Amino acid sequence: MEMETTMQEHRASETDRSETPVRMKLGHPPDVQGRKATVAGLGVSGIASARWLLQAGAQVTISEIRPLEAFDPKLVAELRSTGITIEAGGHLKETFFQADLIVLSPGVPLGMPLCVGAREKGIPVIGEMELAAHILRTPVIAITGTNGKSTVTECVGELLRGAGLKAFVGGNLGTPLMTYAIGPQTDDWVVAEVSSFQLDTSPSFRPRAAVILNITPDHLDRYADFNAYIRSKHTIARNQGPGDHLILNDADPHLAHFEPAGPAILRYGIDETERRHAFIRDRVVVLHMPSGISTRFSLASFALPGRHNLENVMAVILTALAVGIPEAAIQKAVDRFRALPNRLEKVGEHNGVSFYNDSKATNVDAAVRSIESVPAPIVLIAGGRHKGSDYRALVEAGEKRIRHAILIGEARELIAADFSGRISLSTAQTLEEAVEEAAARAKPGDTVLLAPACSSFDMFSDYAHRGKVFREAVEALSHG
Repeated sequence: MEMETTMQEHRASETDRSETPVRMKLGHPPDVQGRKATVAGLGVSGIASARWLLQAGAQVTISEIRPLEAFDPKLVAELRSTGITIEAGGHLKETFFQADLIVLSPGVPLGMPLCVGAREKGIPVIGEMELAAHILRTPVIAITGTNGKSTVTECVGELLRGAGLKAFVGGNLGTPLMTYAIGPQTDDWVVAEVSSFQLDTSPSFRPRAAVILNITPDHLDRYADFNAYIRSKHTIARNQGPGDHLILNDADPHLAHFEPAGPAILRYGIDETERRHAFIRDRVVVLHMPSGISTRFSLASFALPGRHNLENVMAVILTALAVGIPEAAIQKAVDRFRALPNRLEKVGEHNGVSFYNDSKATNVDAAVRSIESVPAPIVLIAGGRHKGSDYRALVEAGEKRIRHAILIGEARELIAADFSGRISLSTAQTLEEAVEEAAARAKPGDTVLLAPACSSFDMFSDYAHRGKVFREAVEALSHG
């Protein structure tokens, strides 16, 4: 495989890479002085990685699958002026096979043939988060799971700030870890949302506190099977040891029996059991910590709907206690716990119909949680790019709650096949068209819910773009 697409630029040098591999030792930045480093992906994380590698003395090439016209010309010119080579429009074989180190952006699959071939040649292939792990001096709280990562990450960050600490919040959510790592690192904590893709390419990553919120089928287009995805999520704890904490949703069948030997484990679930350190009784979170301390936090002012948000708030509380936050600061954060944009966000009302935006529901389980959380009857808008899951769980959750489903995107026919004969449905070419039809079909007291159960990349740049279009379409209803 010489090239994946036509190159617009390539390196002039065809010399072989060094015979001595780049050594990666945790706590020590890799010695890349005079080495060839390839960064796959011209996104924010790739640029941050490239800047550090350049400062460390490497010869840096950024290889990008998208054409150069997709990027800001000023940014491209600025990067080139520093000495970074940019290849756009595809990946060149020698750029990977003659490198001494390859750093992948989170969206670049480790199973890409060029990455596989490079690893077979003994070339280290790591992720942006792994590179950051060798540079970070600030302790890390890492949050993963299929659903709820962003909400919990943001809430933990706000809780730490409310307690008077400085916290960087980022990772898979917003600002990459490398952006923080190449700076002065003056915060007390790093709070990072961590995806399975990042964990796959970060063998040395060791968070001081790690949280796994849940594991349900997702990204089956990128994993061999569901078990491979489960194993990926479990690796967040692989390097944890004494003094570290692992917070687990004990009600999740894929976490209830997960007991790595290294960290102290804190378990939570809505119902009380002997092994759980946090559970809910009469709108109160009850905690019995391994230290023997028992305490409670009121949910009287907690306003988010759904069972999943009760699980999320327990994860936040246990994380805060694990890193030594005072109880008063925790209660204040619980009282202020709010949904983020595009996460079951009420965006308006029109003719007695409520409109909810859950564009972040990019998998079936997240969409099921949305359907179970909002008031019925529901007019559902779903669809997008298929990720390998089937949609029967949507039918089972929505058969008695969904009045009508409007399906969009590449997966609409696949979803329609499972819905057919059980839930009334139609299709739309655009999200704006779907909103207009939903408004026409809904009756006063109904809920129009955007819960796609699919990724957004067939029609939008990301889930936030999809949510923005939905909000604008709802606003347009009120303006005639």
